[in-house]
Amino acid sequence: MTVADEEPALLGLAPVAPDRTVAYGPHPDQLVDLYVPRADGAPTAARGPLVVLLHGGFWRAAYDRRHLSPLAAELAGRGLPVALAEYRRVGAGGGAPQTFEDVTAGIEVACAALAGAPADPSPVLVGHSAGGHLALLAAARPDTPVTRVLAVSPVADLARAHALGLSDGAVGELLGAGPGFPERLAAADPARHPPAGIPVTILHGTDDPDVPLDLSRRYAARSPATTVLRELPGVGHYAPVTPGSPSCDALVGLVCRPSST
Repeated sequence: MTVADEEPALLGLAPVAPDRTVAYGPHPDQLVDLYVPRADGAPTAARGPLVVLLHGGFWRAAYDRRHLSPLAAELAGRGLPVALAEYRRVGAGGGAPQTFEDVTAGIEVACAALAGAPADPSPVLVGHSAGGHLALLAAARPDTPVTRVLAVSPVADLARAHALGLSDGAVGELLGAGPGFPERLAAADPARHPPAGIPVTILHGTDDPDVPLDLSRRYAARSPATTVLRELPGVGHYAPVTPGSPSCDALVGLVCRPSST
């Protein structure tokens, strides 16, 4: 698969319906889809940690969680309980601080809804692209229940992303223009707030045309004690979250590993 083929390969997959959906607020995007552990297509006891998935799309309402539902189903098929969280996004009631508040609430609801299900009680937070930014930021909260983060092609350095004008100024849309922007940018930048004592693994393709690998390298350089950066040669932005691709197999292997390793 070429880098140019990656986006249509992911978006061409049929969405997979969850086993159930729970709401954590009145807005139609304040939802978490739950996928129960399965073996050979049938529900089974969990064989690993609870996985909370956060999708990307540069925080915009045009992109929702459905494109990560095949990955959620893939992980559930490996015996993992999975929560695919939606959140308010720019253009539909989101942006700072609503988007950040929703992610925190969604994680809490996911943990409560699947309490007792995981064989490993340590929740793993997995985020792709802008969802990787949200995962890193959520893990830095002092009261976070997350014990491990896997950020995939993340917008890990928000200041650099803004300076580059990624996706036609998506960072500015997220944070809003006007007085106080530098302070909002600093507060929302994962590179300025690495999680304390929580291990972070970053998967990032060397040929990513949407979120440059340099952002992940900059993040890893700021927190070398807790961050492992795994560069995927020749890989673009979407293959790591597309079931069936070698880079997605690498993601699944990292998620399924015991939290103590």
